[in-house]
Amino acid sequence: MNFNFALILFWLMVGTGAVWLLDKFYFKPRRRATTEAALKQFDEQVRLRTNVDPAQLQLEKTGLWERNMKQPAWIEFTAGFFPVILIVFGLRSFLFEPFRIPSGSMIPTLLIGDLILVNKYAYGIRLPIVNEKIIAVGEPQRGDVMVFRYPEDPKLDYIKRVIGLPGDTISYENKHLTVNGKLVAETPLPDYFDKDRVAYSHQFSEKLPSGSTIMEHGILKDGDDLTIITPSNFPFRENCSYTVSNTAVTCTVPAGHYFMMGDNRDNSADSRYWGFVPDKNIVGKAFLIWMNFGNISRIGSFH
Repeated sequence: MNFNFALILFWLMVGTGAVWLLDKFYFKPRRRATTEAALKQFDEQVRLRTNVDPAQLQLEKTGLWERNMKQPAWIEFTAGFFPVILIVFGLRSFLFEPFRIPSGSMIPTLLIGDLILVNKYAYGIRLPIVNEKIIAVGEPQRGDVMVFRYPEDPKLDYIKRVIGLPGDTISYENKHLTVNGKLVAETPLPDYFDKDRVAYSHQFSEKLPSGSTIMEHGILKDGDDLTIITPSNFPFRENCSYTVSNTAVTCTVPAGHYFMMGDNRDNSADSRYWGFVPDKNIVGKAFLIWMNFGNISRIGSFH
């Protein structure tokens, strides 16, 4: 996205919250005082009336109370939204945030149009807007699908797979991935047809080591031609070495950073091109497809 929705939501919360507080501690007490005075005057008038029907009297008093205590339209419209905006802001900031997949860089795991949920606390509780971690909860693991702020333009959110942790040495050569000197195993699968590109890609099941377990997920590769990598001048560029033809790269991941790659290996701009993702850019861990309006069978968890 090209705008900071969290910041917009924050200012909406502040604005509606300010009106809510003004109403609660200033306008509402004034309405109550005016209403109580009107009811007192009503009671004085009732004493002069004869043959008063108690039920009718109660209806008149209730109507008088409701008319005088009713919020003006501008307060009702603004303050009324405050609880909803507060709940949405809290959920979105600290628990779960929805995202839409805009590109094919994570095919076959995630398709264009998938609507996903991201766990915001999996890697620590962070302050909204500034994204500063205040409570450590967990750390990204190799194989996680992670949403983060694009290092070259933090206004943009990207989604890729965690390939390298701090201190790891990652190599990508001849379309094969090596982690800390060990070639990552792949099992061939039937070719994948991408209907958006109207093209077939070779599909594999990649077995990425993740702690004491193996994270198995699908990846795609196009044809037999080597991928040409044109790296930018990113921070810690000295930690990476590229072949003269820019067809292979080897990087040592610096402390507090992560090496990210898309599952659609030949159609993903990732850490091979723009470098490492710092911890401060982490948004959360993607874990669920909650809707795809073009294919509802996509709904469910993924890895």
